[in-house]
Amino acid sequence: MTISGYKGFDKDFRCKGFQYEPGQEYTTDKAVICEEGFHFCEYPLDVFGYYGPGESRYAEVQGSGKTDKHEGDSKVACTKLKIGAEVSISALVQASVKFILEKVDWENATESNTGDQSSATNTGYMSAATNTGNRSAATNTGYMSAATNTGNQSAATVEGEESVAIATGYKSRAKGSLGCWIVLAEWKEKFDEWHIKDVKSAKVDGKKIKADTFYTLINGKFVEAE
Repeated sequence: MTISGYKGFDKDFRCKGFQYEPGQEYTTDKAVICEEGFHFCEYPLDVFGYYGPGESRYAEVQGSGKTDKHEGDSKVACTKLKIGAEVSISALVQASVKFILEKVDWENATESNTGDQSSATNTGYMSAATNTGNRSAATNTGYMSAATNTGNQSAATVEGEESVAIATGYKSRAKGSLGCWIVLAEWKEKFDEWHIKDVKSAKVDGKKIKADTFYTLINGKFVEAE
């Protein structure tokens, strides 16, 4: 069985002193989590626990052969590892949202809303709260979850560990607890029509991005929203 995921490296594309290269495949004899074998994470944001944003680099990978899984997060050890394309931090955040949404129990673990001035709230593990109405709110407190809002002048909030708040509407806001991620879009008017100018993501690190504080995107920068 092949398991897809993501792997972190240092700035020279090494991990624990071993040199890797995109497009190459590596094999070994044993896979024991945190001890032997090649390691990677199924959930994209888990890689930051091993190689934090900064000088680290990341890539898509596929693991197979003998495998062993970590109990604390999505870390996997394997005897065969194929290194795919290098990916950006923004791509990792987008992949984490996709990962969550694909695993959501859509009948029991989500709340969706499309009305203006409405709210969608969820507290479940690996769940999604989605809202498309203008001046609305999407809130999620579950671990590894997503709050998504596409309405204008709306808000997305997450509190669960390793979760993502996404607000892509015009003049929208997003906030998260420490360790979460926020994704915001900036719009511009052209020929009497509004178009997306920029989309950026950032980790709530408590320094550059404060915890539990709403942000909006202005001129490509995260600005605290009133």
